Amino acid sequence: MHPIVKILLCYLAAVNLLGACAVFLDKWKAKHGRRRIRERTLFLYCWLGGCPLTYAAMKLCRHKTLHRSFMWGIPAIFILQIAIIFGILYLLYSKEVLPL
Repeated sequence: MHPIVKILLCYLAAVNLLGACAVFLDKWKAKHGRRRIRERTLFLYCWLGGCPLTYAAMKLCRHKTLHRSFMWGIPAIFILQIAIIFGILYLLYSKEVLPL
């Protein structure tokens, strides 16, 4: 496997884990009356590539599932990210930068 691919996969694993941990921590803080994690921080993890585990954690612990901005926004961000990735790959393959 190419080193850049390994680095990218490690990055995505880390940002997904951080996003999921942030959701679980925010749920814990909500139950115990502590200062909460900002919603924009949770969205930031998604924009950085952590949509899958962040969304799964929200569904698993039933946290922020009534917020439409999260239940529609996170999947929308994820779909947008996938479209951008496929667009970039298409351009790279069409310009023959990446071999088939």
